[in-house]
Amino acid sequence: SIQNMKRSIFFAFILCSFFSLQTTFAQFSRPISLGAGAGGTMVWADLGNTDTRFAGYLEAEGLITPFISVGVKGEKGMLSAYGWNSDFENSYLGLHANAKVRLGQFLSLPENYSYYTLGAGTFSKILANIYVGAGVGALKNNINHRIDPTYQGSIESAGGEISDDLNGYQLAIPLHIGLDIPIGRTLYGPRWAININYQQSLLPKDNVDGVINSKMDQYSYLSLGVKLALFNRN
Repeated sequence: SIQNMKRSIFFAFILCSFFSLQTTFAQFSRPISLGAGAGGTMVWADLGNTDTRFAGYLEAEGLITPFISVGVKGEKGMLSAYGWNSDFENSYLGLHANAKVRLGQFLSLPENYSYYTLGAGTFSKILANIYVGAGVGALKNNINHRIDPTYQGSIESAGGEISDDLNGYQLAIPLHIGLDIPIGRTLYGPRWAININYQQSLLPKDNVDGVINSKMDQYSYLSLGVKLALFNRN
């Protein structure tokens, strides 16, 4: 019957898709990696003189193709700035999901990833692993601030406010640009990589410093880390 024919075509499509996926993943044996690192933060908020502070991170990534990944990243660090006889510190905790696409996705590389990773030079592999990405997540504030009464008056007269919510959550939209530097050469790709990442996080709630004004707060995070690929296939 037509219904049975449709069912047979559907299952054939699922089977072909499965084997296609298996072929893709056969080209790289480590679809999951764990990473850790640290670096410096700078905040762009209502108090205009930003400090350079410290933050660390942990992340996990899964590859969809050898050059497209999705992952989650957790951060713990400090943001601070001063100005107008006022200052603040935010000992923040952040968590976000992200997707990244690497330049190798658009280069004319061999279809067989094993041949590529064995034969490519160091420069070619670094070039192929330059990436851009974006994500969405949450930032948990832990704000301590000292606001000068004169500055508070100017904020309120301009329609802003001094927030009472110093320990709440806010939306974070991180944008990434960076590169992975592969270490080692095997049939199935490197087991380790050095990661250099620049992240600019937009905070639409405008409450990273406890001062809510007309402009959106944001912070930058430049980090150096290491990645370990799991499920090595020998």
